[in-house]
Amino acid sequence: MISNSLEKALNNQIVCEIYSANLYLSMSFYLEKEGYTGFSTWMKKQSAEEMDHASQMASYIIKRGGTAEVNTIEAVKKTWENPLNVFEDAYAHECKISESINNLLAQAQKEGDNATQDFLWQFVREQVEEEATASGIVDRIKRMGNNSLFNLDEQYGRRQA
Repeated sequence: MISNSLEKALNNQIVCEIYSANLYLSMSFYLEKEGYTGFSTWMKKQSAEEMDHASQMASYIIKRGGTAEVNTIEAVKKTWENPLNVFEDAYAHECKISESINNLLAQAQKEGDNATQDFLWQFVREQVEEEATASGIVDRIKRMGNNSLFNLDEQYGRRQA
């Protein structure tokens, strides 16, 4: 059985994950509109991954005897100045999500809920990768400059998962 406080915290994280999915989908729309179809494809896959995280968390809550909920999701940003700003925002957002996951893990540790700790470690590991990827894209765009955007766009459009 999951505690009420962890159930509530995980349901809040579901909201964060769905917000993330919506944000990345909005980014994909902006990028596609601006002609960056590769970056747009990359962001659509990122959006789907975030929805999968929300679903995994909901299933976990249910398996532990709790009730999964989808609460109010805030509207997301719709426009950016350029692809660099998009990926800077994506990186900053991933850092925020990492902090949220780390807080969840700390709460599970404080409550002595070993099953939830074990469940959350997969997200901790994924966040390390997601932060590094977003940061890496920002760094590449900055190093290579605007002249390389369409080259990078094509490369990131080949993302498999």
